[in-house]
Amino acid sequence: MSDNFPPPPPEQPQPEPERPVPVQPSPWAAPAAPPGKQRTGLIVTLAVGGGLVVAGAVVALVYAAMSSVQDSIALPPRSETPYSEPYEEEPYEEEPYAEGPSATEADAKKDVTITACTRDPQIGWQSAKVKVVNGSSTTASYTIMMEFLDEDGVKVAEGGAGVVDLEPGASAVKKAQGLGEVPPGTTCRIGDVWRTPSDRSGS
Repeated sequence: MSDNFPPPPPEQPQPEPERPVPVQPSPWAAPAAPPGKQRTGLIVTLAVGGGLVVAGAVVALVYAAMSSVQDSIALPPRSETPYSEPYEEEPYEEEPYAEGPSATEADAKKDVTITACTRDPQIGWQSAKVKVVNGSSTTASYTIMMEFLDEDGVKVAEGGAGVVDLEPGASAVKKAQGLGEVPPGTTCRIGDVWRTPSDRSGS
């Protein structure tokens, strides 16, 4: 064998592997949130969405309840009567009272006069004696109210007296006793007098 071998071919240099070029982040891009914060944001979003859903359901229930209440209220039918002007009512006139005490009358008051006005020195109560003369044409009963006034004209007490079935033209003397202590110098005054015709037809 010959030792003369062809020389081996020269070794070719191996190309270096390409290195990835690092991507520069954009200055306008929002920074990526860490994984923990992303999860928290998702939970908050779900909670807000659930709250809105619940609020919407509540509003719907309230609206439905109000609609049912309005439907259950029966409104009165609208009147078709045309509007008319108000009218003035005639004043009510009370008919005269046939029986029982009549209103105070001037002529009945004329039937009563004061004959004495004294103050009891022991208890300080005032009293008055009155004379009643029936000036009407029928038998009548009288109710007399007396007023007792101090020196300034202020009423400090009152009393009363009555006469029953006094014939026409007849007279009677009665005592009107006041109630309560009054100061010295108290005077007497006739207050109201009622004269009622007596019904003696059944007697």
